[in-house]
Amino acid sequence: MQYIPLKTFDSYITANMWLGRLLEEGIDCYLKDQYTVTIDPILSNAIGGIKLCVNDGQLDRAKNLIKQFEEENRQAQKCPNCGSLNVQYISQPGKSSNWLLAIVSWVFGHYALTGKQVYHCFDCGFEFDEINNEDAEKE
Repeated sequence: MQYIPLKTFDSYITANMWLGRLLEEGIDCYLKDQYTVTIDPILSNAIGGIKLCVNDGQLDRAKNLIKQFEEENRQAQKCPNCGSLNVQYISQPGKSSNWLLAIVSWVFGHYALTGKQVYHCFDCGFEFDEINNEDAEKE
């Protein structure tokens, strides 16, 4: 039995969510390099992130499920301003206060900097913090 990397992640939370969804569907899979990236996030780019590996016999079914899950996720992320589905969860560019935080963090030896993340609509440019679940429940 051989396992093939299907998808990669930078965050162990997102990786475990996808792993759980596939395991619920009976897909034989696991996360490779999860602990390495979790313990030292700086190594994520060097090792290629957390890899969701799937049994090669179930690869086609897993690919179809991933497409289905991504489409469901995309449908839930509708822009409240224009209704577009061209929305993505992104990190906002750093501000001057982030530079100060970076310097202070470097001085005290803490390198895990976090930026603010928002949902960004690429059609109208509107940014928002949360998905409105009321619209998703109506459909």
